Amino acid sequence: MDRIRTADELKRLRDSIVAARDPSKPCIAVCGGTGCRALGAESVTAAFKEEIAGQGLEDKIDIRMTGCHGFCERGPLVVIFPETIFYHGATPDDVPEIVSETIVGEKVVERLLYEDPLTGQKIVHEPEVPFYKRQKRILMGKNGLIDPTRIEDYIALDGYQAAAKALLEMTPEEIIDTIKRSGLRGRGGAGFPTGRKWESCRRADGDVKYVICNADEGDPGAYQDRSLIEGNPHAILEGMIIGAYAIGAHEGFVYIRMEYPLAMHHLQLAIEQAEEYGLLGENILGSGFDFTVSIHRGAGAFVCGESSALMRSMAGFAGEPRAKHVHATEKGLWDRPTVLNNVKTWASVPHIISNGADWFAQMGTEKSKGTMVFSLVGKINNTGLVEVPMGITLRELIFDIGGGIPEGKRFKAVQTGGPSGGCIPESLLDLPVDYEKLTEAGSMMGSGGMIVMDENTCMVDVARYFSNFNRDESCGKCTACREGVARMQQILEEITHGRGREGDIEMLESLSQAIRDASLCALGRTAPNPVLTTIRYFRDEYEAHIRDKRCPAGICTDLIRYSIIPEKCTGCMVCLRNCPAEAISGEKQKVHVIDQDKCIRCGICREVCKFDAVKVE
Repeated sequence: MDRIRTADELKRLRDSIVAARDPSKPCIAVCGGTGCRALGAESVTAAFKEEIAGQGLEDKIDIRMTGCHGFCERGPLVVIFPETIFYHGATPDDVPEIVSETIVGEKVVERLLYEDPLTGQKIVHEPEVPFYKRQKRILMGKNGLIDPTRIEDYIALDGYQAAAKALLEMTPEEIIDTIKRSGLRGRGGAGFPTGRKWESCRRADGDVKYVICNADEGDPGAYQDRSLIEGNPHAILEGMIIGAYAIGAHEGFVYIRMEYPLAMHHLQLAIEQAEEYGLLGENILGSGFDFTVSIHRGAGAFVCGESSALMRSMAGFAGEPRAKHVHATEKGLWDRPTVLNNVKTWASVPHIISNGADWFAQMGTEKSKGTMVFSLVGKINNTGLVEVPMGITLRELIFDIGGGIPEGKRFKAVQTGGPSGGCIPESLLDLPVDYEKLTEAGSMMGSGGMIVMDENTCMVDVARYFSNFNRDESCGKCTACREGVARMQQILEEITHGRGREGDIEMLESLSQAIRDASLCALGRTAPNPVLTTIRYFRDEYEAHIRDKRCPAGICTDLIRYSIIPEKCTGCMVCLRNCPAEAISGEKQKVHVIDQDKCIRCGICREVCKFDAVKVE
């Protein structure tokens, strides 16, 4: 690679890459995100290479393994350009047919097309799939177009042009003003205005300053930051270059979880390629600005997602938070002025610099601008990553994009904001999703995780699960969090095992307030959210557990019993054969009976019964 010394050289490189590519040439893009890889995407890619080589078509067809396309429920995903023909659930056995029918024969393979469950219509083109059609993919948009291991693919799509504009045409003050006017807020959860943070750090005393990308994504069910780094690492690096120049920093770090090996590999490769091209290092694009980026691997402690705990971890100390009256923009990493932003925040910056503050500000709501990437998981048909404008309603997210609840079951709640977020009920489905509205509902934006729950979810058990998570992940520095969350979890454990007592609900509320008031960091202050929102919206379930010793959802095993409905039992003996405790007795074609003393309440009998003859009491 030749070092790029000026913006003109960058533009000429971009033009030469584009000129060498035939836009009408077929390109097979296989989703290479972690989800699709787990379903066999690497084998599919290898099969395409083998088939194309076998037919002597190497010069006529491109194959590209890209980042995550988002529709994780349907992987492995294959998109054929330029027509954007969309195939899902592809296997190596499908490859010869795809090549012969679609690439050579210009026909679609009907059985691999997406079928709209509402209309039954087969959909050919990716942008027309309902999951994608209602999205506004700004941060995720390039994931399906580029090979994240090739910097040339990013440059071909105007990559690093925003950095060139910022370094050579704008002053640091102009960059900060643009970010402020755009309304960009931190995408890591707190939602603090990004421009104000940068401004504070630029004004801080000190010749040495740092920028950090927080990729310590630890929320259960959240993986959007991982997918952005896996699929488009250069977008994060470009955003960091711009931010570092704006505040006067010359060194940057990406703090990333060790559990993200593919993301780390792609990021390290991106750093090396950017350095070889001169887009990182000394005198970037002839601007006189020097900047380097290093990777710091986190050890998986959830609390290290909190800014001050993250910086202490980087400095070699235990990952514990410190008092917030000490601002990181004044004394952060190694007590030097530091700007820390989330992956999605940094990835938004090049778009804002390229398109302007007004372009970004016209998306979203009055106080929450732009788009947000959410991970939709749980009891939902279309599991995956979705990028939508702020202000979209939960109903649109879950039903229009997410495809609703599997098996026609009723929606019950959605938990937003990770383990410290809250559970929002069906009555608030039309709630606009922005920072303020979610907070008013008792939840939070968090980093964008959304866990959908159906009618068979026990909300007391949900509160117990997240309290257990928060207890385990507490660093233990402050008594309120260390002891308070543990006590809260103990009470919930007792309730779900049928040992709840009158006054437990009030005790949970009182504990929650004390934990909120006295905890040092956001983990402790928000840990009560799952408990408080489930009490607020599903108090009747708590009362049923405590007073009636009954779990309405049929989840808490100590509070339920399985029995066979005589009128529905056909005596097929399937439940009897599958019962691990041998608790079911009966003869063929005669009504079966469950021995309650032997029953371990595993629910297998209910799962295997084809006649809906097993009920929960």
